[in-house]
Amino acid sequence: NEQKINHHGKRADAIVKGMLQHSRASSGQKEMTEINELADEYLRLAYHGFRAKDKSFNATTKTEFDSSLEKINVNPQEIGRVMLNLINNAFYAASLPSKGGNPDSDGNKTPTVLISTKKDDNKILIRVRDNGPGIPENIIDKIFQPFFTTKPTAEGTGLGVSLAYDIVKAHGGEIIGETKEGKARPDDPVGRGTEF
Repeated sequence: NEQKINHHGKRADAIVKGMLQHSRASSGQKEMTEINELADEYLRLAYHGFRAKDKSFNATTKTEFDSSLEKINVNPQEIGRVMLNLINNAFYAASLPSKGGNPDSDGNKTPTVLISTKKDDNKILIRVRDNGPGIPENIIDKIFQPFFTTKPTAEGTGLGVSLAYDIVKAHGGEIIGETKEGKARPDDPVGRGTEF
């Protein structure tokens, strides 16, 4: 009983924290930000966060940064939070049991997360992709709803992706999640899973 109380107390704590993040008025301080550096920093932060929780955790990280990107005017903490949420989810999905994951180009199933940036006219395209089992088609359009989670009960609050959605919208951007199936091509280093 004590264990259950402790467990559900922590879960309630995580949900309340998530709800507060949703409702917190942002300082809105935008500044000229180097997106490649921000992405690199949060990729490392997420990886070490996973390693701290689980010493046996291992994953390959890959980056493809567009060196022609100029600094853009964003709130770096908020965009960082979006990246952290998406990268954490990618690590979680990539390290799920291999039955549903997609193999990389040499046929192995190494948990892999790729983050890439690209200049696209007057926009910047940031991609976070994992080679996990993907999101079933019948639920992919629900993933941005608050409290909806694909994780087992007690593992996710369902607030990370909906928070990311709100932040991206507030920045005048758009966020899309899609699942791609099939083995990686030699020119594409990550077996297909989910991409945001």
